[in-house]
Amino acid sequence: MKRYWLLFSQAVTVLLAVYFVLATLKPEWILSPQGGSPTVALFQAPSDRNAAPPPGSFRLAAQKASAAVVSINTSKAARRNPNSNDPWFRFFFGDQDNEPQVGLGSGVIVSPNGYILTNNHVIEGADEIEVILNDSRRSRARVIGSDPDSDLAVLKIELDKLPVIVLGNSDALQVGDPVLAIGNPFGVGQTVTSGIVSALGRNQLGINTFENFIQTDAAINPGNSGGALVDASGNLLGINTAIYSRSGGNMGIGFAIPVATAQQVLESIVKEGQVTRGWIGVEPSDLSPELAETFGVKTDEGVIITGVLQNGPAALAGIRPGDVITNVAGKPVQNVSELLSRVAALKPGSPASFGVRRQDRTLDISITPGVRPKPRRVPQQ
Repeated sequence: MKRYWLLFSQAVTVLLAVYFVLATLKPEWILSPQGGSPTVALFQAPSDRNAAPPPGSFRLAAQKASAAVVSINTSKAARRNPNSNDPWFRFFFGDQDNEPQVGLGSGVIVSPNGYILTNNHVIEGADEIEVILNDSRRSRARVIGSDPDSDLAVLKIELDKLPVIVLGNSDALQVGDPVLAIGNPFGVGQTVTSGIVSALGRNQLGINTFENFIQTDAAINPGNSGGALVDASGNLLGINTAIYSRSGGNMGIGFAIPVATAQQVLESIVKEGQVTRGWIGVEPSDLSPELAETFGVKTDEGVIITGVLQNGPAALAGIRPGDVITNVAGKPVQNVSELLSRVAALKPGSPASFGVRRQDRTLDISITPGVRPKPRRVPQQ
């Protein structure tokens, strides 16, 4: 009897060992024949991808926005050196490789008609532009227009059933709000990173002519340029543009162009093929105690005018050197960058009210802005 009991115990032990090995390595082998629940639920890994996200997850926002964020590949034909046929040039410098230059970036689909917002520096000088959607579809893109002053550009692709991102409200953003950055860093494929809004209204960085950046600590790296900065609901808040870095990689300081600015540029380019900005013809400076004393100004707020273009819009309206502009169309200005942005947003030919402080007097002067002149390009030597 003892022998039978020993054999039975050994058999049960072996069977249990085999069962646990199978349950761990091949749980599908022990499912019921009808495809029901596994015999031992302990080893069944959850597989419901549609389950509700855990608290604090940005899954739904990422899923909502990611489909409308695209990767952009650009190529530029090699520029042949004019001296490449000179034997002495080849002797000293060797044969110059005439391989095309390639670039990587990101973009955001903002219209079912195929319009895409991206950075101007992503596509500037490109001979060919290819857009790759998140669903792996590819399409050649053409440039509808670009605006170097804001570093934005508009592309167009011809594809059906395009996913479109929802535009958010960047004016309602506050420091500390959670955000996601979506793009194609280093060409590894679409990537989502999270962070918060670190600061608003960043300017005087020397990146663009018109600067009003959203600063974030969400990881932004090379290749993210032109990608989306979205809120916790997946709505577009900005176009990722630049990073502060000593190594070329992310250091927790990234900058995005607010969607309010991007939308104005988009509408102008689509309707007119270019961006038309207001201009009044003044030379402004940030108000300092020294300048205030020099011009006898009795205020410490606003932007002081140190020069006025003869026969320009401001001169014709009566603006003088030493005047301090405190607001434009009812919106206050605190520095030169704000004044440039406020004036640029005015419609040329339509009068606008300027609040002016002249010594100890407060004036309300109407100025009819002109069209901002195009910047002159310095010839290459």
